[in-house]
Formats: sequence, structure tokens, C-alpha cells
Amino acid sequence: MNIIDIFNEYFEMIPATSEELKHEVYKLRYQVYCIENGDKTGFMNPMDHPEEIEFDEYDSHSSHYLIRHRRLGIYMATTRLILPDAKNREKPFPIEKHSQIDDVALLKTMPRHNLAELSRFCVSKEFRRRKNEPHLLTTIDAESEAAFTQEEKRSSSHLTLALFACAIKMSSENNIHYWYALMEPALMRVISTLGIHFVGIGPLVDFYGMRRPCAIKVDDLLDSVATKNLTYWNMLTNNG
Repeated sequence: MNIIDIFNEYFEMIPATSEELKHEVYKLRYQVYCIENGDKTGFMNPMDHPEEIEFDEYDSHSSHYLIRHRRLGIYMATTRLILPDAKNREKPFPIEKHSQIDDVALLKTMPRHNLAELSRFCVSKEFRRRKNEPHLLTTIDAESEAAFTQEEKRSSSHLTLALFACAIKMSSENNIHYWYALMEPALMRVISTLGIHFVGIGPLVDFYGMRRPCAIKVDDLLDSVATKNLTYWNMLTNNG
């Protein structure tokens, strides 16, 4: 079996198109950003979210995806694409409000109606390897050893690719060709090993931790991954 078949045996990618599923997105984000990371300086305070959900003004014009563990029936990861606001095409993206963008020449190559911001890229800590390596996305703690089979744990190591696959699905569905992203340097290093190379477009900024404003063309991402590892490309594109 290839990695897609193995992954799909244990996990499923679900478009959060209903209000019920969007609520699951907001609950999971609250769990990750307010509870699991709430003790970190600069992260979200649970006291600011008494309804135990995390959402903002951009969710109304965003596309969302969830990743669900089939056997346990729990949602374990989510991400969103903040789309251009149909009511106000010039509404700034978060990256434009919270960072300094220096690469003006690159911006001119990205038509705004084809541009979205990749955001809220998160996985519950149950599926992470260690606290200081959150982006490896594989658990080896004692509780996880009891809950998941070896095959499931090997499959969960592909969650990073799966979240990018979700983003690519959302891009295809919404005619998005370019992404903005505020990226943690550690995540940039991890995904570069997969062949995903975001371009820095400004200096580091303190926004829920130190992050760099970045951009990427979706076609360039896919071409680079295909060159690096065709199996990864198949995962991102569902075998093309």
C-alpha cells in the first residue's frame, strides 16, 4: 500500500462547509491555541474565549478543512484559507496588518482575486512527537502508545502533507493560485525537507511567536515537491 492508501485507511480530510463542522474547527483551534499553548507567552488566553471556541473576523470569508481519525471519531487537525472578502476586495489580510512586507515586486505578480492566506495550521498535541518538535506530528508518549496502533502512528507522520493537501483542495475549489502565510522558522525548515519552499517577503515579526511573512505560488509548490519526491506530490494531489 502507498502512503495515500495507508493514510486514508486511518484518517479522512473533511471540508468544513456546514455550521456544525465549522464549530468543530473553532473548538479544535481553541483546544490547540488556548489550552495546549495557552501557557506560552504571546499565545491566546482561554479567558478571552469563554465559549471555548476560537474564531475571528476572517472566518466568515475563509475555507476550512478538518482531519478526522476514523476509528476514534475525533477531529485532530485543521487549517484554513482566508479568501478575498467578496464584500471588500481590498480588505487587508492578517499578514498585511501584522507584518512588514518588503518584497513589493513579488506582490505585483500575485493578482489579489487569486490570493489567499494560509492560516490556523494546527494539530492537537495528541498527534505530536514531543513538545519541542510539534511539526513532526507523530506521537510516542505513553498515552498515545496505548491509543494508537503502530500503523496509525506511522500514518500520522504524514499529517503535515495532509494539511497542505487540504489547502491545495481549497485553492482549487476557490481559484486561488498564490498563498500568503506567517510562518514559524521551525515549520519552514520542516516543510523545506518535503520540497515546500516559501519565499520570505519581510522580516520576522512577533505574532503569536516569531514568524516571517511569506508567499508561494501553488504551482511552484507542486512542481518543487514533485522534483523532491513524487510520492509526496501524489499525497498532495490525490494521485494527480
